[in-house]
Amino acid sequence: MKIGIMTRHFVRQSLAETLDAIISHDIFHVQFNLTSAHVKESLDYEIDLVGNQVSQQIAKRKMSVSALSGEINMVHPDLALRQAEISHLQHLISSCKIFGTSIIATCTGSRSTESMWKYHPDNETEESWQVLIATLEKLLPVAEKHGVILAFEPEVNNVANTISKSLRLIEEMKSPNLKIVMDAANIFGKGELPRMSEILDQAFDLLGDHIALAHAKDLDRDGDAGHLAAGTGLLDYERYVSLLCSLPFDVPVILHGLDEDQVDGCVSMLNRLARAN
Repeated sequence: MKIGIMTRHFVRQSLAETLDAIISHDIFHVQFNLTSAHVKESLDYEIDLVGNQVSQQIAKRKMSVSALSGEINMVHPDLALRQAEISHLQHLISSCKIFGTSIIATCTGSRSTESMWKYHPDNETEESWQVLIATLEKLLPVAEKHGVILAFEPEVNNVANTISKSLRLIEEMKSPNLKIVMDAANIFGKGELPRMSEILDQAFDLLGDHIALAHAKDLDRDGDAGHLAAGTGLLDYERYVSLLCSLPFDVPVILHGLDEDQVDGCVSMLNRLARAN
């Protein structure tokens, strides 16, 4: 199992210090957040330069970038704001491989104006679905042109908030460049925790062939995204890791939702469960 972590969990004064802190935990795979490069994400014209700097520092330490963080609110109700985010992600897609990866982790977003991670009842409407389709129709041709995978999370607070909707989205878009970030802490709707094993199995049965990346965190309730460190909540990690290990390809498993002092324990837990498979 290739265990990694989001770089934003290590707040340091420089990129070099951030990467050194990560490898001090014996982690050599990362999902890279642009904030870790200490530039403003809005400065798209600098992305190529930043990508070269990042890839050099990564290679120097024999690390690898499993994915870039490219979350935008694909269904933001403000058209101007939504288009600005689309333009940013298009630019990031075109520069993605400079960072040493061909995967961008993203999300389908929410109709909430407060946060792309906050549920809004309009997420359930056909109008929101069509806005999502229209956004992806602007992004996927760019991804296909540059050989980049856009991987989105099935997330209870987003438009693609169930396993079935996530599969529907992949089938409707018909693009080989649209894949899944599997985060098992984000897929349980209200009242679904008693069916955890069934839902986990269904998620991998229906979406397993489309998984490009996995996230590892935990949850303390259903009906919301998880916000706990892996192994500290209610998620059945034995089953989750077993399902990840059963995939015919070795997907990176990225830790997040944790503090630095929890990293070693989470890594140890994942390694122990992976060895059992």
